[in-house]
Amino acid sequence: MEWRKCYLDVILVPLGFLTSIGYHFWLWHKVRTHPHTTIIGINASGRRNWVNTMIKDNEKKNILAVQSLRNTIMGATLMATTSILLCSGLAAVISSTYSVKKPLSDAVYGAHGEFMVALKYVTLLTIFLFSFFCHSLSIRFINQVNILINTPQDPMSLVTPEYINEILEKGFILNTVGNRLFYAGLPLLLWIFGPVLVFLCSLTMVPVLYNLDFVFTTGKGKGKGEPNQNRDFV
Repeated sequence: MEWRKCYLDVILVPLGFLTSIGYHFWLWHKVRTHPHTTIIGINASGRRNWVNTMIKDNEKKNILAVQSLRNTIMGATLMATTSILLCSGLAAVISSTYSVKKPLSDAVYGAHGEFMVALKYVTLLTIFLFSFFCHSLSIRFINQVNILINTPQDPMSLVTPEYINEILEKGFILNTVGNRLFYAGLPLLLWIFGPVLVFLCSLTMVPVLYNLDFVFTTGKGKGKGEPNQNRDFV
C-alpha cells in the first residue's frame, strides 16, 4: 500500500518542518524580548531613526528617501515575480499528466504514488503563493511610505513620523516573511527526490539562518533587551 511506502515522508518531512518552525518561533521570541541581539531588531531601530531623519530634513533628502525605498520595492518585486513564476510552473505540472519513475527504493526516496506526488507539488504551490502574497503586500505598504514620507509636516496632520514608521515596518516584516517562505520552498523542492534530503536541508538551514539573524559582537546597548527597545515590534 502507498501508506506503507511513505513512512519516511511521514516522519522526516514533518520533523524537518518542526525544526525550522521551532527556530523561527525562538527567533520571534528573541526579537520581542532582546531585539538588539538580532539583525532584525537592529535594522528596525535603524529604520525608525532613518524615517525621523528623512522627515526632519525632507527638503534636502526627499530624493534620497524615494531612491532608498525604490531599491527595496525592486527587490520585493523580483521575489514576487520569481514566486509567481514558480507557482505557474508548478500549476502546469500539477494539471498535466505527470508520472514519476521510482529511482531506487521507496525506503530511501519515499513514496512516489499519485497521492504523494500531488501532495508535494500542492504544498510547494501553497508556499510560493503565500510568498507572493507577502511580497505583494510589502510593495503596497512601501509604496505608501514613498508618498507619505514627503508629506509636509503639520501639527494637525494624521501623518506623523510614528505612523509612517509603522507602515514601513509592516512592509519590511511582510518582506521578511515572504523571503522566509521562499527559503522554506528549497527543502520542499528537494522533497521531490526524497524525504531524507528535506530533513538534511532543514537541519542545514537552521545554523545558516542563525548566523544571518543574530549579532555576535558585543557593544553598548546590545543584548540587554531594554523594555523601550521593544517598541520597534509592537
